[in-house]
Amino acid sequence: MGFALAPTALTEGYRLEAFDSIGSTNLEALDRARAGDPGRLWLAARRQETGRGRRGRVWETPSGNLAATLLLVDCCPLPQAATLGFVAGLALADALSAVAPGTRVAVGPDGGHGREGAGRYELKWPNDVLAHGAKLAGILLESVMLPEGRFAVAIGIGVNVVAHPQGLPYPAISLAGLGADCTADTLFLALSDAWLRHERTWNRGRGLSAIRTAWLARAAGLGADVAVRIGDEVVRGTFETIDEECRFLVRDRTGRVWPVAAGDVHFGAVASATAI
Repeated sequence: MGFALAPTALTEGYRLEAFDSIGSTNLEALDRARAGDPGRLWLAARRQETGRGRRGRVWETPSGNLAATLLLVDCCPLPQAATLGFVAGLALADALSAVAPGTRVAVGPDGGHGREGAGRYELKWPNDVLAHGAKLAGILLESVMLPEGRFAVAIGIGVNVVAHPQGLPYPAISLAGLGADCTADTLFLALSDAWLRHERTWNRGRGLSAIRTAWLARAAGLGADVAVRIGDEVVRGTFETIDEECRFLVRDRTGRVWPVAAGDVHFGAVASATAI
């Protein structure tokens, strides 16, 4: 089986280009946008040579893992584009549950604590999917301005299907390590279908409240001790919720609530460390 779009995605006009190996699906997508691609284009690869995560960090995609990017052009008002990461997280969690279902698992050292009713796959703000408290997948949004005030967004999704990176400062895991018997192909097929359901709910940002509610139902570490690095400062407290703009809210020991728009989040034992 090769990469293929779900019939629902084809009906909605989505397109797919697949690669055995590529430098970066996100960079390819943004190059396509600059060249005039109209968007609604999925790029999927089994191997990514120069992938990266947030803040320019390396994201390894050895052969057999999934690297996929969805290119959207003028999909919403520009201020709403950042919330697409929450749409992608929900879609990916649903796809993972479809192809690799399982019972609830305890959340580990950097995932906060599990909650009754939480699924096997939890969402860690702003852009990770966890299993066993370890990072299974990451999402990276990048954008580019186009002529005449238009813009494009590349929604990059990387999943550890057969292997996960070693020697990281946080735990990581793969689907194979969880005992799941699925491939990058089957996961992508489910993802291209799940994306549509949550995109319809999101509705160009008009349905963000419903997306926020669904995301919180899968949130890792809700109510747990947390430390957030914001630049050179570390804020410690309790993960209270995400607000209407999907900012991360931390209540510190004095009762002050800190809204965090961007930062590195750590739970559990990692949050308790003297330095992060």
